[in-house]
Amino acid sequence: QVQLVESGGNLVQAGGSLRLSCAASGLTFSNYAMAWFRQAPGKGREFVVGITRSSTIIIAPDNVRGRFTISRDNAKNTLYLQMNSLKPEDTAVYYCAARYDYGLRSSEVADQSNYPYWGQGTQVTVSS
Repeated sequence: QVQLVESGGNLVQAGGSLRLSCAASGLTFSNYAMAWFRQAPGKGREFVVGITRSSTIIIAPDNVRGRFTISRDNAKNTLYLQMNSLKPEDTAVYYCAARYDYGLRSSEVADQSNYPYWGQGTQVTVSS
């Protein structure tokens, strides 16, 4: 049984930083593409950044580029999201997701419909 558990969400002031973690179990973590999605209040869930099994990084949208960094530790079965220079518009529930990586294209990594496994989410609130 695959489980993904996010942690690290918090209330932070604009300009601050947070590091989210996603602990995975029940899967061979190194074989999976992982991604972070987020859902802001009243909006749909959107892709933030993903990483393939070969550690290729796909990032979107443009407004997080240069501020957010994804990484994975296959020895610890853990995915991370380092978020710097946070803005109020980054306020959202952040979800990690996993899918077996048979050789995914970038467009597939960014498409949430490709992910069968999801965590419960962690709340990030950025105050102005």
